This record gives sequence, C-alpha cells and structure tokens, in this order.
Amino acid sequence: MKERIAGFILMCAVVPLAIVGYLIICYVGFMGRVERGRAGVRALDHFVNASVFNGYAWESVSSHAWRERDNKRWARFVIWLTNKFQQDHCKRANKREQPLVDLMLQKGLHRQTIK
Repeated sequence: MKERIAGFILMCAVVPLAIVGYLIICYVGFMGRVERGRAGVRALDHFVNASVFNGYAWESVSSHAWRERDNKRWARFVIWLTNKFQQDHCKRANKREQPLVDLMLQKGLHRQTIK
C-alpha cells in the first residue's frame, strides 16, 4: 500500500513535468541542440516501453520488441515499421541493450523498492 501511495504522489509531480519535458523536446528538436533532443527522446522511449508495453524502464521499445518478436503482435509491427527506416534497427538495439538488461535483472533493480 505504501508503494501505491508513494507512486501516486510521485506521479502527481512527474506527469506535469513530463508534459513540460515533451514540449521542450519538440522545441529543442527544431531549434536547439540535437544532443539534448536525442536524450529527451531516448528517455521518452524508455517511459513508453515501461508504461505502455510493460517493459523494463532501462530498455527501449525497439530492444523490447526484438526480445518479444516471437510472442507479441505489437513487437512484430514495431520491427516491421523500424525496418522501413533502418534495416535491423531492433536487432541492433537489443544487441546494444541486452547486457544492460541482464545486469539490471542480476542486481534486482526490477524488484519492489518501497515496502
């Protein structure tokens, strides 16, 4: 119960900041430094992976899609779509991110933190 209450309080602060962050990403994407926009998009990618696709917070949608390619329809769609822009994007993302996923699982960072 403590975790749910803490999560609710945290989200009351984070969601408005996330909206501001999204607007900043849009602005920076057109007018600012590419590096800042790229970092923001990467963070948004990880947020979407964790919240929408029930993935790990430290993994991109592309890497998650590659792991789930045999089990999930959405993963096959993501792979098909990204291949239109960059061949084997999801496979390469997974190759790059899988060691990090393995380390996070080994260290138990996916477990509940507030008890």
